[in-house]
This record gives sequence, C-alpha cells and structure tokens, in this order.
Amino acid sequence: VASTDMIHLIFKSITLHMANSSSAALPSCTYNEDFKRFLLPIVYSVVFIIGLPLNIAVILRIWGTRRALSRNNIYMLNLAVADFLYVCSLPLLIYNYARRDYWPFGDFTCRLVRFQFYSNLHGSIFFLTCISFQRYLGICHPLAQWPKRGGRRLAWVVCACVWVTVAVLVAPTFEFAATGIQRNRTVCYDLSVPERSAQYVPYGLALTCLGFLVPFLIIVRLYCSMARVLCRPAEARGEAAEVKKSKAVKMIVIVVIVFAISFLPFHVTKTLYLLVRTMPTAPCELRNLLAVIYKSTRPFASVNSVLDPILFYFTQSKFRQGTRRVLLKITTLREKIG
Repeated sequence: VASTDMIHLIFKSITLHMANSSSAALPSCTYNEDFKRFLLPIVYSVVFIIGLPLNIAVILRIWGTRRALSRNNIYMLNLAVADFLYVCSLPLLIYNYARRDYWPFGDFTCRLVRFQFYSNLHGSIFFLTCISFQRYLGICHPLAQWPKRGGRRLAWVVCACVWVTVAVLVAPTFEFAATGIQRNRTVCYDLSVPERSAQYVPYGLALTCLGFLVPFLIIVRLYCSMARVLCRPAEARGEAAEVKKSKAVKMIVIVVIVFAISFLPFHVTKTLYLLVRTMPTAPCELRNLLAVIYKSTRPFASVNSVLDPILFYFTQSKFRQGTRRVLLKITTLREKIG
C-alpha cells in the first residue's frame, strides 16, 4: 500500500510539474477584447428580453397540461427549465461586459454563472437528443412506442439521468472558473485562470467530446434514418409516419438551425482556442485571433435559449392555436379601445 501511495504521489508531482512548466513556457500576450464591450451586452440583452418571456410561456403552457403530458413535452419542459435558469443569469453578464469585464459579484457567483452557462449548453444538447430520438421512434419504429403511462414515467427517469449527467460533466467548472485581478480590476475567467490553462485543456476537450460530439453524431444518425423514411413514397411510409411527417420536418429544420448557430461554431472555435493557447510556439497574433473568434461565438451559444421555445411553438399545433386566439383577442380589444 505504501509503495502504491508513493507511486501515486510521484505521478501527481510529475503531472503538476509538466502543467506548470507548460504554462510557464507560454509567451506573454495581450489580448484585444474591446469588441466584447459592445457585442456581448447587446446579444445577451436580446436573448434575455426575448428568451425570458418565451421560456416562461412554454413552462406554464406545458405545466398546465401536466396530467396528460406526452413524452416529447416532458423533454421540452426540462429543456425550457434549463433555458430559463440560464437566462436568469444574463443580467450579471450584461453588466460585467458592459463594464469592460469588471466583476463585482464575488468568486462563488462567478463560478455559478459559468456553471449555469455550460449546464444550459450541454443540457440543451442532451434534451434535443432525447426529443430527436422520440421523433425517430415515431417515424421509423411507430409500433415500438412505449405504453402511454409507462412511457411518461420512463421519460421522467431519462430527464433525471440527463440532469445528473450534465451536473457531473460540468462540475469541474466550479474548480476551474474563478475570479482574478487583471489590469487592476476583478475579472471572472470563463474557462480557467491563466495559470491553469494547461490543466484545463484535457477537461475542456473531454467536455466537448462527451457533451457535444457524441450527442451530435447520434442526432446525425437519427436524422439520416428519418430522412430515408420520409423520402419514401407516401404509400411506402405507412399511415403513422405520414401523419407525423410535418412535425418531423419542422423539428429537423429547427434543430439543425440551433446546432448551426449555437452549438457547432462555439465548440469548433473553443477547441481550436484551447489547443492554440497552450502551445508555446503559437504566435501572439494567432492566439489573439482565435480568442476573438471564440469569444465572438460564445454569446451566440446562448441564442438556443430563444430558438428552443420556437421549436416548441412550431411542433405543437395546440400551442399555435392558443397563441393565435390570444393575439386575436388582443387585436380585437385594441380596436375596441381605439
């Protein structure tokens, strides 16, 4: 046992020494991030103003029919809750970036906000995967649907597993994200403090792989299977698949838009930024360029908090009809008052 402990201690010391050496060998670069003062507050403000009421409306609408929830709506409800929790943290980030990265809210709040961002990001990806799988069953295997009552129970279990998985994957954010002093002011680092950049890279790459790449490949596989069925002649698809074709096409289009705008650019640029910023031979110009590109895609990763409710709107005919009735009543009331 003593020898095992000694080997573990030596391995830990060597690993720490390599990380410190790698970090110390990095050239000192000054990043030009003035663009964040304008881009990030504007995008986050738009997401907050639109996303907050949209997600509240989705939550209230689904919860109002909780006794007859479908499996798809259970996933949508959890997706909306994840978006709502994230949107509630945006005012702090809006203030932070409008004040040139000044963070007066304390170290724990910094870690919590970063945790919320990545929890929402990867939670949304996992719940969109669940929704895609549910639609895949309806199109490709309509006879394999679960019993109504047992299916809902299983859907809640799946949602609980998603929340636990996301919490475990994102938990190290509390360790790496932290406040620090930069240019005589307190800042809240997004990924890690500069001294721990080399240590963060393996975790950041693993998070991208498990929290984005694997679900993304699953969704691509599901959509390819659905596309083959939907492209068949109407008589070959079967009645069940024909009825659900419209919803499936709308869902595919919206999910593709969400990935194209929010998830794919963010994860690609983040991976490149992580790899380059820990390379001692990388010139400052390249590191600065990738930092600008990555941090420009970061606010758009939050746009999924607006796009997700749109997914619910376009795939729920009853919700669209209810919205039209409300808008019609408002228009009629205005005409009467006018």
